[in-house]
Amino acid sequence: MDPRLLAPYLIAALIVWSLYRRMRRSFGRQRVRDGLMWGRIGIFTVVAVLIGIEVSRDLDVLGALLAGIACGTVFGYVGLKYTKFEVTPEGRFYTPHAYIGVAVTALFVGRLLYDYLGMANGVMPDGAAGQDLGSLYRHNPLTLVLLGTLVGYYVLYYLGILRRTRSPAGRVTA
Repeated sequence: MDPRLLAPYLIAALIVWSLYRRMRRSFGRQRVRDGLMWGRIGIFTVVAVLIGIEVSRDLDVLGALLAGIACGTVFGYVGLKYTKFEVTPEGRFYTPHAYIGVAVTALFVGRLLYDYLGMANGVMPDGAAGQDLGSLYRHNPLTLVLLGTLVGYYVLYYLGILRRTRSPAGRVTA
């Protein structure tokens, strides 16, 4: 194997391993952390708006992003439906559904790894020859559909958690 090709695979493996560690901690009962959730909502929203502005000249690609966001909100709604909420004297907690969030994140990360490894091996998307790496996503709406799905899911999911756990202390909601 060419040593120049080894580095992209090692980086991809490191990313997958760190995501695995992060997802593994996402199972089970978790404390609601308002500031952290609002920060994530803000970051996801800003990323979606900036990318939406960037691709606004191409209505097909913008449509792909918006379709992904719509799909993600549906997944977020389903995720909230299967999430268990608890408000106790010790604090506010939620237990997410074991697989919905992991599946949405895995789809997006899998797509990024596919694009990354393809570019690392010298395979460029059709019509992208001579383009910079930052503009390559415009040539593949599937990446934007999956990004929109991720954004729609997490923004709706975190907003739903914050809303559902604002009930009076000591009351358990299901």
